[in-house]
Amino acid sequence: MKAREVKRAKLIAKYAAKRAELKAAGDYVALQKLPRNASPVRLHNRCKITGRPRGYMRQFGLSRINFREMASAGLIPGVTKASW
Repeated sequence: MKAREVKRAKLIAKYAAKRAELKAAGDYVALQKLPRNASPVRLHNRCKITGRPRGYMRQFGLSRINFREMASAGLIPGVTKASW
């Protein structure tokens, strides 16, 4: 799944200029002929380590599970466990 997302990201970057040009011209017929994976809406955020799609924390690029483990181990600078 991680490889599929990388492939989608490359395709989105490849067709970004063409999509913008077709959208500005209002040519929606030509826009539909582009590959489906060239649409940025189809890209999904995933954990950089495990590839987990849910519980993604955008600021760190990790899933909530990996974030918790790494924060507890002190591997993420500036993050400490709250205690009161």
